[in-house]
Amino acid sequence: MSSRPVATPPAPTTAAAVAPPAPVATDRTLALTVYNADLALVKDVRTLELGEGRRTLRVTDVSAKIDPTSVHLVPEDEGELAVIEQNFQYDLVSADRILDRHRDLELTVIGADGTSTSGTLLSYDDDNLVLDRKPGLAILGREGVKEIRFPELPGGLITRPTLEWLVDNGGAARREAQLSYLTSGVTWHAEYVAVVAPEDDGVALAGWVSLENNSGTTYPDATLKLVAGDVHLVPRQMAFSLKQSMRRIATMEERQFEEQAFFEYHLYSLLRPTTLADRETKQLALFPTTPVRATKTYTYERKRDKTKVRVTLEMRNSEEDGLGIPLPKGTVRVFKAERSGSQEFVGEDRIGHTAKDEKVQVTVGYAFDIVAEHHLLKAVSPTKTEVDQVHEIRIRNRKESETITVRVVETSSENWRILSSSHDHVKKDASTFEFEVVVRPGEEQVLTYDIRFYE
Repeated sequence: MSSRPVATPPAPTTAAAVAPPAPVATDRTLALTVYNADLALVKDVRTLELGEGRRTLRVTDVSAKIDPTSVHLVPEDEGELAVIEQNFQYDLVSADRILDRHRDLELTVIGADGTSTSGTLLSYDDDNLVLDRKPGLAILGREGVKEIRFPELPGGLITRPTLEWLVDNGGAARREAQLSYLTSGVTWHAEYVAVVAPEDDGVALAGWVSLENNSGTTYPDATLKLVAGDVHLVPRQMAFSLKQSMRRIATMEERQFEEQAFFEYHLYSLLRPTTLADRETKQLALFPTTPVRATKTYTYERKRDKTKVRVTLEMRNSEEDGLGIPLPKGTVRVFKAERSGSQEFVGEDRIGHTAKDEKVQVTVGYAFDIVAEHHLLKAVSPTKTEVDQVHEIRIRNRKESETITVRVVETSSENWRILSSSHDHVKKDASTFEFEVVVRPGEEQVLTYDIRFYE
C-alpha cells in the first residue's frame, strides 16, 4: 500500500481564560526515576513566565502516556500558585484524525492518475473513502490516492501532548515550578555478560542497564535513577548483539552508578546527566568488569529433563567472591574463549533480584557428553497404605579427561522414606532429596535406591 497523504497539522487550540496562555521559558531541569514495572516518575523544574493573577498556562514536551491523575505542579519559591483547573490534551494530529474531523464536510481527493473527486466525506477505513458527490456516491480506494485537499484544518488537534492549567499566580511574574507526574512507556532492565575462565572456576562479569523510552517525548540532560524491586501498583487499564557484548567487556572501566538501599528496594543513581530520546534504547554500564569466583555444576532432575543433564554456573554475591552488591533482575549471557581465543556464546538465563551474599545460579544449557537414564525396577505394596519402589539411575560420562560430579534431584508430593540406597542422600525439604554421583571419564555409575511411600 502506498503512503497516505497527511494534511498540514493545525496549531494547538487556545482554551478560554482570563488572560492569554503564559509562555513557558526553555530553562528546565529534569529528573527521571524509572521502575521495573513500566513506570517512571518525571520531575521537571521549569522557569515560567506567569505574569500576575489568573491565566492559562500551557506546557508541552510531556509524556504522551502520562497518568493525568498523578500530575502535580508546585512552585519552587515562596508565593502562592493556585491550580484551579487542569487538562491533559493528547488529541494529536494524524491523517486519520484529520479525516475523522472532516466527516460530513467537503473535501477533494486527487488520484495517482491526476483525476480529482470532490464530495462530502461520509466514512473511511484503512482501505476506502466514501464520498457523497450529490448526486451519487464515490468509493475511492486509498491505495490510489495521491493527495487529499481540505478547505481548512480542523480545530482541537495538537502536534504534541500538552498539559494545560488555569492558575492564579500570587507570586513573582517569573518563577520556577516543579511539574511531576507518573508515566508508562519508560522501562529498564539489567543485562549481564559473563566470560567463563579457562578452568571453569570463575567468570569475568559485567553489568549493563538497558533503558527504553516509548513515552512520546525526550528527556534531555536528565538526572537518572533506577529503582530495582517489585513495586505494588493498582492495575491499569530491543535488539541485542553478541558482538556488542564482547565490545562492552573490553571498553567498560568505571563504575557509573551509585547504589543505595531505598525503603524495601534498591536505588541506582547515574553519576552524570543523560539524555533519553523518544523511541530510543540506551545502554549504560551498571558496574565494570569484575572477576567473580564460580562453580560449574551438573544436575539431573528426571521429572524436568528425562535424559539431559543441566549445566549451571553458581556464584555467591559476596565481597569475598568478587561481587557483594545488590543485583537487579535481568538476563545473564555467558561466553567462553575457544582455543584460538575467540569468545563464543554458550548460553543465557534470567536471574531475579539478588541481595548481597545470596547465591546466583545461571543455567547455561545441557551437557553434550553426559547422559542419564532412569528405570523403575520394582514396585510392590507390602500393606494397603504403603508402596515400595526400587529406582535405578545410570549416568555415563563420555568426556575424555574430566571427572564430574552430578547432583541427582528427586521429588515427590507423597510421604516418603528412603529404605536403602547405593549413594548417600540429603533430604532438602519435605518433597525433595538429592544424591551426588561422581563419574570418571569414559565410565558409567549406577545409582539405586529403595523408597517407601505411605499415607
